[in-house]
Amino acid sequence: MAIDPLQLRQVSVFQNATDDDLQSLARHAIERSIEEGEFFFFQGDPAEYLYILVSGRAKLMQTNPAGQQVNLRTINEWQMFGALGAVRENATYPATAQALEHSTALAIRSDFMHEMMQTRPDLSFNLMKLMTDYIQEMQERYRELATEKVERRIARSLLRLTAQMGVKTRDGGIELTFTRQDLAEMSGTTLYTVSRVLSEWERRGLVEAGRERVLIRKPHGLVQIAEESDQ
Repeated sequence: MAIDPLQLRQVSVFQNATDDDLQSLARHAIERSIEEGEFFFFQGDPAEYLYILVSGRAKLMQTNPAGQQVNLRTINEWQMFGALGAVRENATYPATAQALEHSTALAIRSDFMHEMMQTRPDLSFNLMKLMTDYIQEMQERYRELATEKVERRIARSLLRLTAQMGVKTRDGGIELTFTRQDLAEMSGTTLYTVSRVLSEWERRGLVEAGRERVLIRKPHGLVQIAEESDQ
């Protein structure tokens, strides 16, 4: 799948890059297409490449020694992921990247990106901002897990997914495509609890919940749940 190098400017890290730099990045990119359920890389692998998703969807997840899995983030088109090797020598991937559907990504060697960043302050600043945003999101999720009720955590997870991948419908709703297990992992709870909460919200007219999709009918209702006090 050939892409126009100028399309890379859709990636937040490259939004200020020159046309020549975009051409150079495209020349050094390797296209990787994988099927649903397959992996771009695994947690602990050497972070030799950074990736830019150009079609499909993927998720980043971590697994502890006991085999428990946590869904960290959903990756959508023109988002960068796996970039730690560009800023830290001998880095390993801190998470696994799995395709949620047939997906294609551009792989760029981390050392090439690191070399470019030496003389291009905008690239360094934008990549630092991207990583800072990820860290802040993880800190917020950790605080939620430690202090907030499960209904509020699920509402906040849905609102994050809405910002990342929500598709507006003609009747004003917002459609999300993911599994309930994904939502349980993001919210730090069980599949049973997610199903119970979604069923209650469906009864109240806030959402319509399917097996691998949720249609948010009343986003403001979820915002109220997400922001209400636990007291």
